[in-house]
Order: sequence, then structure tokens, then C-alpha cells
Amino acid sequence: MVADIKANALPYSVRIFLPTGNPEGLRIIEKSNWSGVGLAFPRSGLNAANRARTELKSSGVYVLLGPPTDKLPRAYIGESDELGTRLLHHDAKKDFWNLVVAFTSKDQNLNKAHVRHVEARLVQLAAAGGRCDLENLANPSEPSLSDADKADAELFLADMLLCLPVLGVDFFETPQEEDEISLQIMETKGVRATGYEDAKGFIVKKGSQAVTEETPSIPDHIHKKRASLLDDGFLEVAGDAFRFTRNVHFPSLSQAAGVVAGGSSGGPAMWKNGEG
Repeated sequence: MVADIKANALPYSVRIFLPTGNPEGLRIIEKSNWSGVGLAFPRSGLNAANRARTELKSSGVYVLLGPPTDKLPRAYIGESDELGTRLLHHDAKKDFWNLVVAFTSKDQNLNKAHVRHVEARLVQLAAAGGRCDLENLANPSEPSLSDADKADAELFLADMLLCLPVLGVDFFETPQEEDEISLQIMETKGVRATGYEDAKGFIVKKGSQAVTEETPSIPDHIHKKRASLLDDGFLEVAGDAFRFTRNVHFPSLSQAAGVVAGGSSGGPAMWKNGEG
């Protein structure tokens, strides 16, 4: 359902209200014809937001955001019966985050099962997109819902996904296939990889290969990226090479080339179109 709504690319409007007059402070996000509401604010504004906003006394889902690692934003996704109380707990227990985006319903129609479903789907989308360093240690399971309740939860999620990029949170999108004309190819050390550029970086396509041996001078961020892709199952051993098990997003051509080559590599020189 979410994919179908995005594919139609219908116009919509989002209103961002700044109740404190500070663009870096509390922001209230509302979308046209939607019963949901979002709140975004820095960690330093948590206590003030808890005092001022009744929305944080409701059930909902949230994303904690932190400074990037390996050029990817860090994120933790969760849900709670009372958002403000859970966020205070994270303020005491989790160090990495400096910003939170939370969503709830203005009409109080989101129950525990709804928000657990949305939480599970957000974790799935973030993991599949590969565009963030996900801090969740486990993948939450989707609760058992009636067809009607599942449809309601998916519709709420779809509207959330339209609001999040307006706030700069764009890592829930799964990389989409590109047409063959724009495909780029990298061949090195006996492996072959294909990919394409998009507005946010470079996509290495499922089925591409990467070398198994790393060079002694491999940059630390490339080594860590390869290790995380292996740990997450995005790379697997296939004969004498690694194979990408799904499309993987990289912030730059050079990082994509480095992961494929197992060392420092100049992306613009390594990726070539069909004419070389």
C-alpha cells in the first residue's frame, strides 16, 4: 500500500508550525487531510516539549536521530503508549541521539497494536533501504491485526513517510530500479558490479560482486562499511567473491567503488557507462 501511494506521486501540502519561533527548536508537522501529527525537537528541548505538548502523553512512534557514522545518519526507531515518558527514559539511557521526530494521532485512534505495526514496518524499511546506521538491536515483529486495523496502520504509515523527508529524514525509502541507459559498470580484480546514481548518492545493484580480500591501506570507513554489510547480510560469499544480496545505497561513488574493490578507489574514474 505504501509503495502504491508513493508511485502515484499525488500533490499534497505539509504545514510546519514553530510554536517557539525558533526554526531549530520545536516543530509541529501536519499534513493536509490527515489525522496524524508530528513533533520534531532537539534533545535539549525534551523537557520543555513534555511540559508544553499534550501529544507526548499519547501513544505513537518515534525516531531518535544522531550524528552520522561512516557518512550515514544514526537512528533508533521505537513506539510507546506514552511518548514523553519513553523519550525521558532514552534521554537517561541512550547517548548517541540529539534530535527526535515523533508521530501520534490527533483523534486518539492509534492503539498499542497500531503503533507496534508502524514501528515494525519502519524498522523493515530502514534496514532494507540501507541509508542509516540503525541502532535497533532486534527487528520487532508485526502484531496480529485484523485486515481493517492493518489497513488503518498502513495508511497512517504512508502519510508519515510523506512527512518525514520534509524534516530531512529520508532513509526509509528503498532504492528503486533505474533504467538501463543510466547503468554504470565497475570491473576490477576479477569482479563486476553495476549501479546508478540517484539524488542521494549511488546505488549498487543486487547481484553485483565485490572482492573478498582487502588492501593493507584500506580506509577505516570502507573496512567498517564492508563489515557491516556482511553482518547485515547485504553481502554474502559467492565463490571467490562477495555478492550483493540486494540494492545498496552509498552516499558517494567513491565509497561504493571502495567497497567493491576492497580499498581506496576513485569512484568517478571507476564507474563507467556502457560506452566506457
